[in-house]
Amino acid sequence: MDMDSASTVVLQALTQATSQDTAVLKPAEEQLRQWETQPGFYSVLLNIFNNHMLDVNVRWLAVLYFKNGIDRYWRRVAPHALSEEEKVSLRAGLITNFNEPVNQLASGIYSFACSLWSHHTDCFLQQIYARDEAAALSSLERTLLSLKGNSISSNAHLQTTQLHSHTRRLLDFLEYHPCAFIPLIQRSLEFAVSYVFTPAGEGVTFERFIVQCMNLIKMIVKNDAYKPAKNIDDSKPESLEAHKIKTAFFTHPTLTEIGRRLVSHYFLLTEEELAMWEEDPESFGNSTSSDTWPCTEVLFLDIFHNYSQTLTPVLLDMVQNLQVYNAVGLAAYELFDNVDFDQWFKNQLLGELQVSHHRYKLIRRRVIWLIGQWISVKFKSDLRPLLYEVILSLMQDPDLVVRLLQTLDFFLYSRPPVDDFEFRTEQFLPYLESIFGLLFQLLQQVTECDTKMQVLHVISCVIERVNIQIRPYVGCLVQYLPLLWKQSEEHNMLRCAILTTLIHLVQGLGAESKNLYPFLLPVIQLSTDVSQPPHVYLLEDGLELWLVTLENSPAVTPELLRIFQNMSALLELSSENLRTCFQIINAYVYLSATEFLQNYAESLCRSFCDLLKDITNEGQVQVLKVVEIVLKVSPILGAHMFQPLLPAVFRGIMDGERYPVVMSTYLGIMGRVLLQNSSFFSSLLTQMALECGQEMDQLLGSVIEMWVDRMDNITQPERRKLSALALLSLLPSDNSVIQDKFCGIINICVEALHDVMTEDPETGTFKDCMLMSHFEEPKLSDDEEPPTEQDKRKKLLALEDPVHSVSLQQFVYEKLKAQQALMGDQGFGVLMETVDTELVRQLQEFLQGL
Repeated sequence: MDMDSASTVVLQALTQATSQDTAVLKPAEEQLRQWETQPGFYSVLLNIFNNHMLDVNVRWLAVLYFKNGIDRYWRRVAPHALSEEEKVSLRAGLITNFNEPVNQLASGIYSFACSLWSHHTDCFLQQIYARDEAAALSSLERTLLSLKGNSISSNAHLQTTQLHSHTRRLLDFLEYHPCAFIPLIQRSLEFAVSYVFTPAGEGVTFERFIVQCMNLIKMIVKNDAYKPAKNIDDSKPESLEAHKIKTAFFTHPTLTEIGRRLVSHYFLLTEEELAMWEEDPESFGNSTSSDTWPCTEVLFLDIFHNYSQTLTPVLLDMVQNLQVYNAVGLAAYELFDNVDFDQWFKNQLLGELQVSHHRYKLIRRRVIWLIGQWISVKFKSDLRPLLYEVILSLMQDPDLVVRLLQTLDFFLYSRPPVDDFEFRTEQFLPYLESIFGLLFQLLQQVTECDTKMQVLHVISCVIERVNIQIRPYVGCLVQYLPLLWKQSEEHNMLRCAILTTLIHLVQGLGAESKNLYPFLLPVIQLSTDVSQPPHVYLLEDGLELWLVTLENSPAVTPELLRIFQNMSALLELSSENLRTCFQIINAYVYLSATEFLQNYAESLCRSFCDLLKDITNEGQVQVLKVVEIVLKVSPILGAHMFQPLLPAVFRGIMDGERYPVVMSTYLGIMGRVLLQNSSFFSSLLTQMALECGQEMDQLLGSVIEMWVDRMDNITQPERRKLSALALLSLLPSDNSVIQDKFCGIINICVEALHDVMTEDPETGTFKDCMLMSHFEEPKLSDDEEPPTEQDKRKKLLALEDPVHSVSLQQFVYEKLKAQQALMGDQGFGVLMETVDTELVRQLQEFLQGL
């Protein structure tokens, strides 16, 4: 087409095609359809819609024909495809003319501009892979030019989703090929910083584009591939090159401008965000106000961390002049030595919290957040009561509720690096009743699920911190939680928060938690039932609640016993919760071994046998520890109930189990059986002798020999003493096999005596340090947690355990005297001669005075 003559003809046809008269409209549309495949037609359309003096409807129709034609004929393989010369002309025409004043014409023109950007980006990536640096830089410049063209028109509404996806490709390339990206660091930083931190980007309103630019800067700043090694000589050449480029770019003026603009521009709330806060404070407090906000904070932290020497003075200057609370809170750890936060709090921040004017709420909100950030870094304990007073006065302000919850959370859980800044329970107790009461009111009043979860979390923290001292104040909460649980049926995450609160509540109430059972036990039942869909969310917290309920239960109840029906299915899962399941089983054993084993030992034994077929060594140890505890608490019933498991333990000892912890547990189990249920040990020995085709005495000798040989596998003093007591229980004996192993038995006894005997410095005599003669309630400091009901049960059981009730020193003496009486002095003397003289000397030293 000849441009000049064609423009007139095409313009006339487009004008007629906008007519309402079908007699005029139809021929014009047919003529335009015929021109779709004519060379030069789309260049004419470009000239027409770029002419802002023409009628908008005509220009709009030109854009539509242009867009449809590009979609059909741009690809090289398309019938009647556009020539490469015309493509170049069209690209140039679009890139150089981005001042379209009509928005609707711009949703049609600029989608093609995005395709231009995509084309140049693809070329750029292909050239990078081909290591063609010159061509890649040229393509990048065209990419940036097309992107800039997309951005500079304030009325152009780009398809931001498409732009976002293409920019993402560049970021992915940087992430996965950082070394290949090094030649592009300089230009990428220039481009991104120009649009985000200089006046050149002030017209850019595409939030996702700003976010991607920030991400580009952040990834370059913190990329490990762009940092030299601590020892510069160990650095890779490409790392040194990248570091050099970054250092040259991030000059003092550039960093200063970035820091100031982040703080003074991107940290500010917009008018729209302020209106959102005004309309719904609770919802606003739980939301991220914009896409750029978290990205801005992360970028600030990364840049401040990497260039703190340059930016610290800049930020401190802004603190003095502008009070930039957000930045100072984010950089709390970096500013530890530069800001006297205690003085700042007393002299200024405290006063700002007490200003009640409505327009000051933004400052109060930010100050509360700032204090929360600094509590875990640098905030003296002496100032906390002052802050508690302020918090109490502000807790009824709905504008501040979320920030106050976050600050209280920091308060209660802060673990600062200096002891002087730690939370002190005694300082908090005078405010406990008021704060807990207000928290309960908040829990009832707030409507957002997220806010309720935050309130419950803070309530849990309070209970955890003050423990039993919470008891006078939880009545209302205990009555309200069943209602909240029912209301949250469709909100599993809120139910998780309720479970966590219940965990701390049970721990705080101790034995009094039995009053919660009508609500508590059905909650545990539901949360740990794998046939119920909610268990996916509730199981972990439900198991923890089940455990603490058992640990704090004063006595077993039929309902508490019935919940154990859920356990078989849980053990089949073999999940990461298996350890908690074993702790729950142990808790039932300690609570009521007889009732529990009579009801569930058979199914539990089956589950354990299945588990031991396919489980890790660590898992195997956990299973065996449960068996060991059962035998410790109830040696007769336990051995009978777990009889199917014990042959495998016996075989493990005979085979010389290689894994030391497993072998130690095997010996612990066998030690319990031998010492506390000797008749069962004899029957087991008979069974195993038949299985192995050996004589009983021969097999017993092999067991003793392996026991002596693997004694070093046992590291716990309790188990070492148990082994000594168990083997000594074979004496006195006229069995030649036992007498043949007498030296080994004495060797184990002397080792155990070294483990458990302590010398009285005044009398020079030895005493078994594991002996417990009576139960005493421990004296606790304010910060110590009281013993649970299970702790008390363990102490009482320990009084009956031979390990803690029998003196090893006395037991050795009595067994040796009995063996001497059986054999006579001469025979016993011959037997003692089989023992190493040094062992005999040590033994005599331990037995001195008996």
